[in-house]
Amino acid sequence: MESNNFDYQYKNVIQLDDQASSRKFIANVFMWMFVALGISAFFAYLFATDINLLSKLVDLSTGRRTGLGTIVMFAPFAFVLLMSFGLNKISTPVLTFLFILFAALMGASLSFILLMYTASSVIGVFITASVVFGIMAVAGYTTTQDLTSFGSLMVMLLLGVIVASVVNMFIASPGLSKAINYIGVAVFVGLAAYNVQNLKRIGAGLEYGMADARKMAIMGALTLYMNFINLFLSLLRIFGNRR
Repeated sequence: MESNNFDYQYKNVIQLDDQASSRKFIANVFMWMFVALGISAFFAYLFATDINLLSKLVDLSTGRRTGLGTIVMFAPFAFVLLMSFGLNKISTPVLTFLFILFAALMGASLSFILLMYTASSVIGVFITASVVFGIMAVAGYTTTQDLTSFGSLMVMLLLGVIVASVVNMFIASPGLSKAINYIGVAVFVGLAAYNVQNLKRIGAGLEYGMADARKMAIMGALTLYMNFINLFLSLLRIFGNRR
């Protein structure tokens, strides 16, 4: 009986430690996500309201992207690849710097996209995306159901959306574009819950405060940031009012 009681208490202690570690890790992930969103919002506003800066990205007479604008548009993707594949070789301070620079470039690249829509619709869609994302994040964190299979399905659908988007770049079908946006909303809503649950599990297995934990928090924030931005853009394409 004494041995059983000891095992029971030990398991409870470990469970509490895991939960505490997970909460701290998730809080750190969301902190970095909010920092990135704030940086992106600042640079998006800066480029959208400063004609001199905007003209470096877009030819104001034709509305087409400049060479620098094209680089800025695709640079964030290169940063994602660099941070993902170089995670084990990059130090924590360098990874943090790359993450902040990534957020700034994303803000600059979003500036001329947001200019296509009225300010009121951008704000309205942003609030909607925030509420939906927040609800799904809470659901993913609190649910006891394993979302692994669900997450795998969402990832496969996401790959389908990416392929369809590439194809639609050549055929420019309004109907396909509309379908992509609606499916995209469903996919990114589902991924919000799955990603948060996955990060919760990662946090439970890390010792908070270690360098690896800080790196994983940055990469977790990158995942949620991309999830939110894509949800926001999909909703904006559906409900946004163009100028």
